[in-house]
Amino acid sequence: MLETLSTETLEAIFDTLPVDLTFVDDTDTIIYYNQSDEVIVERTPEVIGTKVQECHKPETVPKVNEILSDLKAGRKNVVEDWRDRDGRRIHIRYLAVKDRRGRYIGTLEVLQDITDLQKITGEKRLLDEG
Repeated sequence: MLETLSTETLEAIFDTLPVDLTFVDDTDTIIYYNQSDEVIVERTPEVIGTKVQECHKPETVPKVNEILSDLKAGRKNVVEDWRDRDGRRIHIRYLAVKDRRGRYIGTLEVLQDITDLQKITGEKRLLDEG
């Protein structure tokens, strides 16, 4: 099915999502990020082609390497983190991306501001709206 989607369409889909996406290939090189309207972390075109470790503070690089190692080795498929930043709650997921044969091809980092989601209570169904 994906074969019918153009690169332009895929980028438009990814840019529409209310999350920051960054894809790091199997050599730890950043090769893609989306341009969502809800930017959580500013990224510039210059990061494309750089090692993901270069985008982190030196004291966090060992943890970045540990996460990548666990995802590459298949010890974990998802690593989650969350933190408060400027009064907002940010949820971060690192997802192992695998090809159809199950071979690790990279990591997808997904950042989402969940502050407003945490306030949701009850139900809201579209069918209930007039």
